[in-house]
Amino acid sequence: MKKTYLYWLLLPGLLFLMVFMIIPIILTIGSTFFQQGSFTINGYVHFFKDPYFLKIMLTTLQVSVVCTMVSIVLGFPVAYYISKKAPRKKGILLALAIFPLLTSPVVRSFSWMIILGRKGLLNNFLMWIGIIDSPLSIMYTPIAMTIGLIHLFLPMMIISLVGVLENIDHDLMTAAQSLGASRFTAFRKIVFPLAMPGLIIGSILVFVGSLTAYTTPALLGGKQRVIATFLYQNAMTLNDWYLASVIATIMIVITFVVVVFMNKVAKKLNPKG
Repeated sequence: MKKTYLYWLLLPGLLFLMVFMIIPIILTIGSTFFQQGSFTINGYVHFFKDPYFLKIMLTTLQVSVVCTMVSIVLGFPVAYYISKKAPRKKGILLALAIFPLLTSPVVRSFSWMIILGRKGLLNNFLMWIGIIDSPLSIMYTPIAMTIGLIHLFLPMMIISLVGVLENIDHDLMTAAQSLGASRFTAFRKIVFPLAMPGLIIGSILVFVGSLTAYTTPALLGGKQRVIATFLYQNAMTLNDWYLASVIATIMIVITFVVVVFMNKVAKKLNPKG
């Protein structure tokens, strides 16, 4: 009886998700297979045959993968450092790591425009110290989008890793070193596999966030299209809701494929779970 009561507590949340997320997603996906009352897959055939569409998708995937890899490289050491601090210092450092999330993506994107522009702070500094003779064209390129997205989603990687790393007993490292393992070997054999759940969750959050982000690519990418800006252009500017639904469905499929792939990678790296 008690368990049945607990299940009933899930009902409001499940109904909310069903009405406002699951049903709209099903309707969106279903609409891509029917055009003028008949079943068709021409939308997908047209998308994957068009070199321009494929270029946009490959650019988006490339930016998302680079953002994820760089976030892992930057976020893991920071998260490990924070996890080893005393609770008071840990709280302060976590607040500093989370602070960028409290700032609007629009504000952060405009800040990077000031830094990366042809007359921005970075170019002025590099020219001042004599490294370059003329301004670099960084703005409105995949590089600018990547920098902005890393700044946007790096805190999520750090938070995901800190939650796992702080629960790893430091005595495991000490025991491994006492048995002859080097500090790096002990880290690779013990800490890294145990941190895999946080690493996978953080990677999924960063990848999916980079894949679906709109504001930062729109401001820093300019005419450089990614899937999210391309979807917006077709839906709101060209009023082509059918193609927009096809793009949305492709984004959903990519998300599910990435989640499944990351879970398999986690099992491969940590077979014991």
